[in-house]
Amino acid sequence: MSQLQIALPPKLIPVFQGRADVRGAYGGRGSGKTRSFAKMAAVQGMRFGQAGIKGQILCARQFMNSLDDSSLEEVKRAIEDEPALSAYWSVGEKFVKSRDGNVWFSFAGLDRNIGSVKSKGRILLCWVDEAEPVTAYAWDTLIPTLREEGDDWNAETWVTWNPARKSAPVERFRQTGNPLVKVVELNYRDNPRFPALLERKRLSDQEERPDQYPHIWDGEYLTAVSGAYYAKALSDAKKGARIGDLARDPLMTTRAYWDIGGTGAKADACAIWIVQFVGQVVRVLDYYEAIGQELAVHVEWLRRSGYEAAACILPHDGANHDKVFKVSYESSLKAAGFQVRVVPNMGAGAAMNRIEATRRLFPSIWFNEKTTESGRDALGWYHEKRDDQRNIGFGPNHDWASHAADAFGLMAVDHAAGDRNAPKPVRLNFSSEFA
Repeated sequence: MSQLQIALPPKLIPVFQGRADVRGAYGGRGSGKTRSFAKMAAVQGMRFGQAGIKGQILCARQFMNSLDDSSLEEVKRAIEDEPALSAYWSVGEKFVKSRDGNVWFSFAGLDRNIGSVKSKGRILLCWVDEAEPVTAYAWDTLIPTLREEGDDWNAETWVTWNPARKSAPVERFRQTGNPLVKVVELNYRDNPRFPALLERKRLSDQEERPDQYPHIWDGEYLTAVSGAYYAKALSDAKKGARIGDLARDPLMTTRAYWDIGGTGAKADACAIWIVQFVGQVVRVLDYYEAIGQELAVHVEWLRRSGYEAAACILPHDGANHDKVFKVSYESSLKAAGFQVRVVPNMGAGAAMNRIEATRRLFPSIWFNEKTTESGRDALGWYHEKRDDQRNIGFGPNHDWASHAADAFGLMAVDHAAGDRNAPKPVRLNFSSEFA
């Protein structure tokens, strides 16, 4: 077997030493993690092939419509950097395979093609790059397919990502305490070959995009996507000390604003914001989100959290009846004892109406910091779907953040509607002895 000397960022050396089930790196731009993992995937494939072990190196991403969206070019450039690798691998326009015919690279997207990944034979190694958006369903489907093993090796999962959300499923690989999970943080400071061009770009971002800089270059979680609808509003709320400790006013109506989800692993999330209107101030007290759960689970959360008296405000589809059982969210919540109101369908342009209403209301909004963090993360991410080449926008992007944003927008629209939507006062009759 050929002897190789591969230059790696020093922090990655222990990641690739010894046996492991998972190897990975996360962090910001310019760290060298993607090129390093592409190079080591080629090295590992070469080791397998020279040992007479046949199989494939699978390179996966969540989204891959064509090879142009894959890691193919990264693998090619990594091989070209090392003469010994170039001698072993045959590289074509659309393929990378060993000259001895033992090992080849394959490429797959996990969003639409996860079923085909399950049927792939003899996966020796799977490297998932740009892994931040990979869903829990994809991980739970992918990992059990990596079951090949030999006397001194086993199929491994390699993962590289730029952190964005604390709740992203890929975060399961951080600091697990398992010695067979070798994952490190890697940023530009850890790259001894950090290029001068990127250094100029880093300094520019530090000056011109201070809100984005910690995420882009230091690998911190994303608090607001560049160009997101509420990025500036959230930044202003933080600067204005409107994110902190809030207590519920027991004399004011508590409202639960919903975006309705479904049941099943691939269903949309159910999102609920708990809010009080106190004069001109909107007090956002809590946020809840669950995927694939039945209504009873959401109701249990409301009761367990002390919101059993909350007025539930639903979007227009809350009145839709199930085709079989003739029930709706509206009827079911009423049966559970909640006061319920459905906001009528706003028709064409409803999403942008919610966005504009939210922007107008934001200066009056205060957040309870600890209980709304995941919801604020979603608001910070919520952004327009764009075709940058044609400079065309397609409206709000429907992704993991849109459910929280839709429920929040429903609250803003309802607030703008004013007193006509206020719950009717409860009239009490007192006996004469208390007169």
